[in-house]
Amino acid sequence: MKKRNTQVTAILFALLAAILFGLNAPLSKILLESLSPLLLASLLYLGAGIGMGFIYLGKRNKNNEAPLDKGERKWAILMILLDILAPFLLLYGLKLTSSANASLLFNFEMVATTIVALMIFKEAIGRRMWLAIFFITLSSFLLTIDLVQLTTIKFSYGSLLVLLACITWGFENNFTRNMSHKDPYQIVILKGFGSGIGALLVYIVFERFSLQILLYPMLLALLLGFVSYGLSIFFYIKAQRHLGAARTSTLYAVAPFLGVIFSLILFNETLSLSFYVALPLMLFGAYLAVFEKHNHLHTHTVMTHNHLHSHNGLHHSHNHNIPDHSHLHTHEKITHSHEHKPDIHHRHTHDN
Repeated sequence: MKKRNTQVTAILFALLAAILFGLNAPLSKILLESLSPLLLASLLYLGAGIGMGFIYLGKRNKNNEAPLDKGERKWAILMILLDILAPFLLLYGLKLTSSANASLLFNFEMVATTIVALMIFKEAIGRRMWLAIFFITLSSFLLTIDLVQLTTIKFSYGSLLVLLACITWGFENNFTRNMSHKDPYQIVILKGFGSGIGALLVYIVFERFSLQILLYPMLLALLLGFVSYGLSIFFYIKAQRHLGAARTSTLYAVAPFLGVIFSLILFNETLSLSFYVALPLMLFGAYLAVFEKHNHLHTHTVMTHNHLHSHNGLHHSHNHNIPDHSHLHTHEKITHSHEHKPDIHHRHTHDN
């Protein structure tokens, strides 16, 4: 029961992360009228770091999470570098395509995340996930072209940039996944300030800094960053530790559809033929991904690590009766079979 409740909570965290990130594309589209893509990318991440920093200060004495250590250093550096590049690609793509189109294209991030999780980090992918990848990839391809009267195909550079941003975030999601068992507040703060300051330096070097930039849109960008990046990333990381990178990204597929709804409300955009063809394929692919299951006999090798845990279930049987807490502990070897996701205790390889 404890394991089931944990899985349900993780799913809810992933969905909440998707809802908050769904605000990003349509509201960023508005802010791009006043701010350059690079400056906006910087402010979004700085807003995440500042907002989560204040929350962390308020909860510091009540926080039982395991802190980051030097073992996560390389993943943190890669995370920050990719988080500088991805928003830059996304926001320039938003200038060249509609907000609704860009929002739906975000589903390709799930495909990229899944492929990287499979090829590099050996997460298991079943038949449903492969079908989901096929339909979402096909849908994303359709959104990169404009179908005019069913005979003329016009390539969309804006859509291509959004897809490149999704691929970049696909790698970043997997690098962040390797830190997901540690304090999510610290991860978001590190991500926010590291990527925000990095993007700001790039902006100062390559673009002309102007004192005429309006304070109001900058404050709005910081607020949007706190909500759609800071809180969203926080809940995403909390979900990743129990679901793995690929499964969390499948639930995150709700975000693009919410972004489309917000875009239609705010901009009354005219949807292209490509959009109408791609939408049902994207929905079907997301459905397959969400309901994918994984169950087989597997062996846990001896493992020593530090993360927040309680002593309910098979994986934390060492003795002391303390509520959720973190400390360095060792798991003994165990072999069993049950439905599971690639959380921090189920990142084993698969021969079949």
